Amino acid sequence: MLSPESTPILEATDLKVSFSTRGGIIRAVDGLSFAVGAKETVGIVGESGSGKSVAMYTMLGLTRDANVSISGSVRFQGQEILGLSDTQMRPIRGGQIGMIFQDPMTALTPVYKVGWQIVEQLRAHTDLTKQQARARAIELLGEVGIPDPGRRVDSYPHEFSGGMRQRVVIAMALSCNPKLLIADEPTTALDVTTQAQILDLMTRLQENYGSSIIIITHDMGVIAEMADRVVVMYAGRPAEIGPEIDVVRNPQHPYTWGLLGAVPRTGVRTERLATIPGNAVTPLNVPEGCAFAPRCSFVMDQCATRPALHGDADHLNACWLSPAQKVELRGKVLRGEIDA
Repeated sequence: MLSPESTPILEATDLKVSFSTRGGIIRAVDGLSFAVGAKETVGIVGESGSGKSVAMYTMLGLTRDANVSISGSVRFQGQEILGLSDTQMRPIRGGQIGMIFQDPMTALTPVYKVGWQIVEQLRAHTDLTKQQARARAIELLGEVGIPDPGRRVDSYPHEFSGGMRQRVVIAMALSCNPKLLIADEPTTALDVTTQAQILDLMTRLQENYGSSIIIITHDMGVIAEMADRVVVMYAGRPAEIGPEIDVVRNPQHPYTWGLLGAVPRTGVRTERLATIPGNAVTPLNVPEGCAFAPRCSFVMDQCATRPALHGDADHLNACWLSPAQKVELRGKVLRGEIDA
């Protein structure tokens, strides 16, 4: 799904993550495959509980527990990292792969100054002295738009607003010039103006540092603005994968139609926005066939069998509808005439 000349920075193949619970086996991620090219932004979109964050945490070795079962392959710069120990992962996490965690309110340790936390990361992954690391921390805070960084480097997290804390988290994630930046809902709990500033900041820093980005979100507007390619997930499974322009303009899966149809369009009047009927399936009750079938308006007998990803080489989907059926039904969903 990458161009022939593009070597993947990260490549996941048939990643599966399940948790053993008293209620049964929870298949949080069930057969996820995708790749991220150099300087590319891949957006992973889906409802809460679709497995987006669990997949990323697993790639970083953050889902280690006796009740977790993991299979598949994750290669970073050609190296298999899925089975590495914490000691082996330590130079990769933070050093080569940066992570912006979902909640800026809790991503920082409240009892340490923000500068100390950035310096700690720099000292762990570079040969900088304490004085050099502090100077770099001040420089990073300035780059992410923190005013008066020389003074604010000695502030505690509670002295920053939510947007400023998110900028500090981004500064920390970028402190070691990672090859890959994973941003988990980087605009959550931020007002619209601050969201736009954070997205602009990530774009600018990507241009400066040349990092690849994985951005996890449920916001199709963020996907349209940021992503080069898109992975649409539902119930732990990939529903559609392709270039952003194809997924947005020519979506192939009814779930994607529902997500796009629910986005208001400026200058376009519709009787009603499209909706996705029902509720997302619980991880303990995912159908053996198409996971979206219980909510799909176009379910048919074939949906009792799980569809494989198919389509063009660069735009894949997991739906049994024929191409002609998709063209006809997609327009009605996006115009709000019927639900997905």
